[in-house]
Amino acid sequence: MFLAKNLKNNKIKVCLPKKKFAALSTASIQTNERPNPDKVLKDIAKYVHETPLKSSLALDTARLCFLDTLGCGLAALKFKQAQNIIKPIVPGTIVPSGTKILGTSYVMDPVKGAFAIGTLIRWLDYNDCWLAAEWGHPSDNLGGILAVADHLSRLNKATHGKNGKQFLVKDVLEAMIKAHEIQGIIALENSFNKVGLDHVVLVKVATAGVVSKMLGLSQEQTIEALSQAFVDGQSLRTYRHAPNTGSRKSWAAGDAVSRAVNLAYLVKNANVGTIPSVLTARTWGFYDVLFKGKPFSFQQRSKYDSYVMENVLFKISFPAEFHAQTAVEAAVKAYRILAKQGKTFKDIKSIRIRTQEAAMRIIDKSGPLYNYADRDHCIQYMIAVPLITGNLTATDYSDEVARNPEIDNLRSKMYCIEDTHLTQNYHDPDKRSIGNALLIELNDGTQLDEIFVEYPVGHKFRREEGIPLLMNKFQRHLREHFVESPDKVDLIMKVSSKTNFFNMQIDKYMDLFTEG
Repeated sequence: MFLAKNLKNNKIKVCLPKKKFAALSTASIQTNERPNPDKVLKDIAKYVHETPLKSSLALDTARLCFLDTLGCGLAALKFKQAQNIIKPIVPGTIVPSGTKILGTSYVMDPVKGAFAIGTLIRWLDYNDCWLAAEWGHPSDNLGGILAVADHLSRLNKATHGKNGKQFLVKDVLEAMIKAHEIQGIIALENSFNKVGLDHVVLVKVATAGVVSKMLGLSQEQTIEALSQAFVDGQSLRTYRHAPNTGSRKSWAAGDAVSRAVNLAYLVKNANVGTIPSVLTARTWGFYDVLFKGKPFSFQQRSKYDSYVMENVLFKISFPAEFHAQTAVEAAVKAYRILAKQGKTFKDIKSIRIRTQEAAMRIIDKSGPLYNYADRDHCIQYMIAVPLITGNLTATDYSDEVARNPEIDNLRSKMYCIEDTHLTQNYHDPDKRSIGNALLIELNDGTQLDEIFVEYPVGHKFRREEGIPLLMNKFQRHLREHFVESPDKVDLIMKVSSKTNFFNMQIDKYMDLFTEG
């Protein structure tokens, strides 16, 4: 193309080359016809609103999960950073009929309350766990569920007297079962960590789903809330991994449930609209943008029921990342074996850790460890401490304990190998094992018999063994928090074990956990 200037008329003439142009394609022009909501959204909403829960095992397990999760929240308050991060933005703020925050005197709006409760119960990495293609902690959802249930109960009492909806403990437990199921079923075959996303996206989705119903929203509005949760910015998993591991992993779930509650309220109060093909939209949808173009798979379980709560894993023995639970148990056994032989960790030459692929990807870590979060996601650290002391506690991740040079020295003697059989059993829906084995060679050239633990105490296969220990864990957390109120501990334990516990109003139960 060139320009020819007509000097007389001062006009510019555009001259095009003599060439035929292909007809312009209209294939890229998209229709603006509104699609039906994605099937994933509809299935979750239908489950939330229409599916009755019939499993007594799920309800009994939910009770244990509820108590354990509250205990973990109280235990977190021993740590200054946890105390500071949950404070009201404006000091002294007390919200009328607001959510009460366990272990404190705070009374907050349900969005901030969800953040505070969700952060506390997740802070120590000591609440329940679900291991599949995507791992996570389904009781994280309790932060949003409890915040909304507690607030609504108090609000309804204040505004409607006895006629307002009063959420019972059973209502909270049933919401937990459904949130567990949503998060856990999606996680079975869909790995978010492999595309760099954090599992708390599922916490946000699950909480948004169940909380929407608690707020009285319709099935269509639940779809609206779910679509908003999926389109919302998702957390990058980098804060859980070297070299960026940090404390955000301790409050990421709190952030997720607070976002979920906020979105549900936006739907309730402002009709913010549904994004119907939020997952499947070409180019702009979740699958194309964040999931490498692949849709979610549901081949193992195509329907939501109560499978996840029935099979959830409890962290009973140790506040350790779950892939290391059995390794820590094996280390405690090794400590005792060495003691019987008149030996200690100083007699160890090398340790082979036979483990699953997931553990190698998440917690196999060498080099310096910079903080609490770094240490509780390092399998070598979690093995070294009990080999030295005979146990592993939450305080063992502190800077003070970590200064012990013997820990890093022992870490340097360890190496991990993947056992494909353990990886296979890890993914087997009928097993869901989390096996670890330690082979210890001593300085004198002798080897201990390999110590293999396939299932942790909190596994369904060891549930009978684990329940008394779980209740002891709950009671221990109560006593450590309410040091000056032993009567309160006794009352909570008594109330929590009564047959009519399910029918107790949730706000009255939470009053037992608050200060002032």
